Amino acid sequence: MKILIVDDDDIALMTLEEALRKAGYDVVTARNGREALCVLRRDICRLVITDWEMPEMNGLDLCRAIRTELLRGYVYVILLTGRNTPEERVQGICAGADEFVSKPYHNAEMLARVGTAERVLSLETRDVAIFAMARLAESRDPETGAHLERVRSYSRILAQYLGAKDKYRNEITPEYARLIYQTSPLHDIGKVGIPDSVLLKPGRLSDREFEVMKTHATIGAQTLDAALREFPEIKFLQMGRDIAATHHERFDGEGYPARLAGDNIPLCGRIVALADVYDALTSKRVYKAAFSHDIALAIIQAESGAQFDKDIVESFVRNEAKFSEIRGFFAEPSAEAA
Repeated sequence: MKILIVDDDDIALMTLEEALRKAGYDVVTARNGREALCVLRRDICRLVITDWEMPEMNGLDLCRAIRTELLRGYVYVILLTGRNTPEERVQGICAGADEFVSKPYHNAEMLARVGTAERVLSLETRDVAIFAMARLAESRDPETGAHLERVRSYSRILAQYLGAKDKYRNEITPEYARLIYQTSPLHDIGKVGIPDSVLLKPGRLSDREFEVMKTHATIGAQTLDAALREFPEIKFLQMGRDIAATHHERFDGEGYPARLAGDNIPLCGRIVALADVYDALTSKRVYKAAFSHDIALAIIQAESGAQFDKDIVESFVRNEAKFSEIRGFFAEPSAEAA
């Protein structure tokens, strides 16, 4: 596991780096929060050990930034600090720290804390399983490409923006945004039950074929319902089921499979619906060219309050530059915008 140490004290930095390297860890270093963010954006570091007091960006601000950055996988943060009052610990936890180590510390304690972080991070194999399940469905459709990566990234952006609004603050927590990133790839898992003659047809579907294709939402929901009956308390299964079942519902009640409308559609389904449609519009298919970002933007805005929740359309408009950036990052090599 690669560990990022962040401290502006060179001696403290070198001492901790030596202890971790002797324990067999791969270590990189940074001397303030801004430098650390640059490291995290270009490299995969699953554990960050950061001092609280630093110039430019302190440890608290670094925690907050890590929780809002589009990083690959969860980053476990240990806050290394001389601050140890209950109020300061609450402040650190609210900023996004997972653990505290008080100064001065013993190497044995630090290594034990790192071991705890490794055990927690190993739970993310669950995420791998989720994504593998989604890939199974996607693998039957050769045109989807990086569709799952894009949709999960779009969905998290929408959720994070909405979560900052008073209306959604109690519902969309940082954990909710993380869950939608994890589970949105399951939206089309029901496609495993669609016949090849329909799923792989090289052209537009007939009305009858489209009715068959539409059953993938119900098949996906039923698949995850079976898992939920065995493990009803697992949140990612609950959200994955809601997304699979409702990502083709419309806000005006004209969608499928249940013709749900408005707030009767789970929020996660309403979010993924827009993310999925944006990706479909801006991706090349055998029956259409990829639309440009601006055309997709205009189409989605025109459907505000009809196909899509107005609040989610607003979130999309406010973050359109991020959508365009993600689209470019995960671009299909052969896609050409119309």
